[in-house]
Parts: sequence; structure tokens; C-alpha cells
Amino acid sequence: MSKRYRTIWISDVHLGTRGCKAALLNSFLKAHQCEFLYLVGDIIDGWRISTSKWYWPGEHNRVIRQVLRKSEKENTKVIYIPGNHDEFLRDYISEHNFVMGNIQVLDEAVHTTNKNEKI
Repeated sequence: MSKRYRTIWISDVHLGTRGCKAALLNSFLKAHQCEFLYLVGDIIDGWRISTSKWYWPGEHNRVIRQVLRKSEKENTKVIYIPGNHDEFLRDYISEHNFVMGNIQVLDEAVHTTNKNEKI
């Protein structure tokens, strides 16, 4: 039975590294639903892409698929704000919104809480 939340924030996943806890994150994503999912920095470790230390097992793909599933089938609004390790995504952000599938990639975002507070 999954739990439902209005908003979930996730950061510093570092997909592409051996130290990534992708299996735990995948289990978490399967067990929780939300209206908004914020991916806040260093979800993919772009610093490792061009090195021999790049590591991408199937579990990392499953995390990506789980996020896409949420955005497409669970009607979760996914907002990805790149950090320093995934800064390569900023090259695709312009004055207009950059969207990968149903995932919106932004330099920054303002979230409005249930109490109408902006954070």
C-alpha cells in the first residue's frame, strides 16, 4: 500500500556512481505517490560521464523509469533543478521551459505550500 504526499523533495542521488543507493530510491518511489516531485540537484552525476569511473547498472535505469512513470501515469508534476554535478542540463534551459518527457527542467522554482506559503 503506497503513501500519498502532496510534495516530495529528492536530492544528491548521484546516478552514475557506485555509491548511489538506486535500489533504495526505487523502492521509495514505488511506495510513495505525490502531486509534486522535486528533483533538486545532483540526481545524475554528470562529472562521471566522461571518466572511467562511470557506472550505470540496471537499477539506475529503473529509477529513471520510475520517475517517468510518475510523471506520465500518476499525474505527478516533476520539476528537476540541476545542481553542480548535473549542470550539463543547464545548457538546455533557456527563457522557455525545457521539458524531458513530462519532466520540467528549471534553474530555480518556487513551490507553494498548502498554507499558500512560497518556498
